[in-house]
Amino acid sequence: MDKTAQDRHRLYEDALALVLGTLFVSLGMLLYAKVTLLVGSLAGLSLLISYASGVSFAPIFFIVNLPFYVLAVKRMGWPFTLRTILAVGLVSAFSRLTQEWIEVARIAPLYATVIGGGLVGTGLLMLFRHRTSLGGINILALFLQERFGLRAGYFQMAVDLAIMAAAWFVIPPDRLAFSVLGIAIVNLIIALNHKPGRYAGWSW
Repeated sequence: MDKTAQDRHRLYEDALALVLGTLFVSLGMLLYAKVTLLVGSLAGLSLLISYASGVSFAPIFFIVNLPFYVLAVKRMGWPFTLRTILAVGLVSAFSRLTQEWIEVARIAPLYATVIGGGLVGTGLLMLFRHRTSLGGINILALFLQERFGLRAGYFQMAVDLAIMAAAWFVIPPDRLAFSVLGIAIVNLIIALNHKPGRYAGWSW
């Protein structure tokens, strides 16, 4: 059987992965927010720019993502780009709705870091396995892995650690330490489970 056909998903499989993956990420982000942890990737970078400039987060995040969407269209194709835009929209919607669906009265920072990082990493892995990302560095990481064999998780970890270094002057040291641990957990999950040449399929 042709390998491409063998790896190709059915549409409902992509849809299920898209919904579950973005739900996992949204719940993980909610736990992060409860203990004031800084996220990685372009979301974290946009937050830092917002803190430094006083400009709100939303327009910064939109602008810094534009070059990566162009890269996605040119190198990964319109289907990948459209799935990514849809995933970003679902995370935005679910992040707002999750606050109404669940209320966390108290959570220990270390537990929030570990379980939140596990949820985000697993959610991203689901999306990556279906050739979908959450924009920004995710797109560049997947492109570098497919083009040059550079593991997406390790590349993202390097970028995220650079953002954490810049955040030294923004958030308290203990929360910065927890943020670094959380980012390491997320990216190790991806690096250990999404290797070049390993299964990754899509329906369209």
